[in-house]
Amino acid sequence: MQSNKKIGVLLVNLGTPDEATPAAVKRYLRQFLSDPRVIDLPRWQWQLLLNLIILPKRAPRVATLYQKIWQADGSPLLAISKQQKAALQQRFQQQQQNVVVELAMTYGNPSISSALEKLYAQNIEHLILLPLYPQYSSTTTASVLDAFHTALHQQRKIIPFDIIFSYHNHPLYINALAHSIQQHLAADEHLIFSFHGIPLRYQQEGDYYAQHCQQTAEAVAAQLALTKEQWRLCYQSRFGKEEWLQPYTDETLTSLPQKNIRKVAVICPGFATDCLETLEEIAQENKRYFLQAGGESYRYIPALNANSTHIDLLYQLICEKLGDKK
Repeated sequence: MQSNKKIGVLLVNLGTPDEATPAAVKRYLRQFLSDPRVIDLPRWQWQLLLNLIILPKRAPRVATLYQKIWQADGSPLLAISKQQKAALQQRFQQQQQNVVVELAMTYGNPSISSALEKLYAQNIEHLILLPLYPQYSSTTTASVLDAFHTALHQQRKIIPFDIIFSYHNHPLYINALAHSIQQHLAADEHLIFSFHGIPLRYQQEGDYYAQHCQQTAEAVAAQLALTKEQWRLCYQSRFGKEEWLQPYTDETLTSLPQKNIRKVAVICPGFATDCLETLEEIAQENKRYFLQAGGESYRYIPALNANSTHIDLLYQLICEKLGDKK
């Protein structure tokens, strides 16, 4: 790829409601939970259940949870994602590279279509799509690809593009996680890698997400020289009656004090930014479970967010696609 070409970079994260209100949360959840990549039940059956039962009950409750973490500049996920975009854009400008960075969400705003239109308006000649999911899953990365292809259909002119499918074992990603853990982890704390779960059936049908999660955790543990007794991997955020990837984070935390593990630190390597699931579910709800079960101390290690080591990683991932490694 010639260096004088104008390159567009599209960062894509999951999404967030526009406001911490039941109406906004309902709009967001309807779009998210209507994605067949996320829920693959028969459409007519699922839509009836979703619109008549799940959304009316779930939206007000989730809105209350969002209100606990909402910031002056809005949703933490969106605010941090904007910081990532700005820092990455600044890095390319410092290196005098002709690269334009835009941010989009698979669900909610800014949409992939709107971000793509902004890039097209700047006359980019090549596009790099970077889903902010280190570990590939059909429920996340593939959903980004679906939405991206839908957005492309709205364009008469299709420019060449590359996709970064995953970076679960990239050296800079492992280094960034290890560095963050070293800054927070006490010597007597048991380290828990908690990843977002998916239904077990998805793995049996070919999704290799769990393999990526295992490889990430093992690589970080090895870099930190942790023994097998000092860490474990589990999965959070399951819902419904179907079996999901195990072990489950909440059940693991409530069982650890019985095994004389009373001090833990939890990190969620699959999240590029802190959001409702990390700030409320992991940092607050699961902390309560652990302490009520007899735990003594509980520490949540923040996501990489806009840390310089994370921006280094994102920059390098893109440069590798450009054939211009730094």
